[in-house]
Parts: sequence; C-alpha cells; structure tokens
Amino acid sequence: MRPRIALNIKSVDYEFQEENWLVSKSELLLKSNPVHKKVPVLIHADNPICESLIIVQYIDEVWSSGPSILPSDPYDRATARFWSAYIDDKWFPSMVAFLFAQEEDAKKAAIAQMEEGLVPLEEAFGKCSKGKAFFGGDRIGFLDIAFGCFLGWLRVIEKAGGIELLNETKTPSLLKWAERFSSDIAVKELLPDTDKLAEFRKKAQAKMTANN
Repeated sequence: MRPRIALNIKSVDYEFQEENWLVSKSELLLKSNPVHKKVPVLIHADNPICESLIIVQYIDEVWSSGPSILPSDPYDRATARFWSAYIDDKWFPSMVAFLFAQEEDAKKAAIAQMEEGLVPLEEAFGKCSKGKAFFGGDRIGFLDIAFGCFLGWLRVIEKAGGIELLNETKTPSLLKWAERFSSDIAVKELLPDTDKLAEFRKKAQAKMTANN
C-alpha cells in the first residue's frame, strides 16, 4: 500500500498485481525478491526494488517532478526516517502480537504496548507537522505514508478489542490526522475494508496454526 500511495501522489500510472501469499508465492515474486520472498516489489525498467519504504524513497527520487514525499530539509528528512523506523521496528510488532494472539492476556499486553507506543507519535506529529494537516506539512509525506498504511489494521484491532486506540483523550491530533489521511484522494481508494481485513486475519491465523 505504501508504494501505491506514493505512485498516486506522483500521478504515475502503474499495473498492480496482487499476491495471494496465503496460498502460494508466484514465480515473479520469488524471482524479484529472492532474499525476503515477500511483497511489495516495484518493477521499474525491468529492475525490482524491494521493501516498502525503500520503494517510496525510490519513487520520490525517480519521479522528482511530482510533489515531494520526503522533506527537503536534511534534518526534517532524517526525522521522518527516524519515526518511520520507530513505527516499523518498535510499534508495528505490538500490532502483529495482537493480531495473532490466542490468549486474552497476550491481547491485553499487546494493546497496552500499542497505546504506549502511540504517545510519542502524538508528540512527533506536533513537531513534524508544524501545525499543519499532515506529518509532511500541507500534504501527505513520507511519515504519513509509513504510519497511515496501518490504519486499516488499527480499525480491525479496535473492532476486535472493543477499544479506540486513536481517541480524543490521548491522541487527539492523530485521530484528526487519520480522518484527513483516509479521505485524501491518493489514499481513499486504497484503504482496505475492515471486515475483509478481519477475514484475512482469520485465514492467516489458521495458516500459522496449521504450520505449527
């Protein structure tokens, strides 16, 4: 989803090929990403580019005539990369832990970690946005894409857990940001349906259980 948002921001036409990795991985995927064997992969000029945020940076550099995705200021650019790494390396694992947890105690622990992890992101939004609509300022930027791609799964977790991870009390800025991000023209057609994601979660859990 991250690369597709970036391509939409740049107004680049592309062909999207969906992978049903729960069933099998295509020869094209295995050939294009033989190291990690996972999506997403961007194939441009017959060259494969792997890993979602690397792809987003590649898109920003190759189609430089479109709106910039990464900040132009070196410090702001480094800050966006820092928080993107925080999301993927520190916050996202707690989301995965909930989605695949079987015991209630494990689910509660994962929710607590997610809630705790959102606090610094709320603070980061205030600093990165500088009072504007998005982390990237007036328009969606690198950090918006990095975090926003998980909003669909956040809604699945909120529905399954009967909670509100983004709320007026602890994360008022992120709550409003999520509404703006989800309604942006580059994003709204890509956001997955919550019920379909929940069904996908069940299938993924079943596959993991079968493999174990």
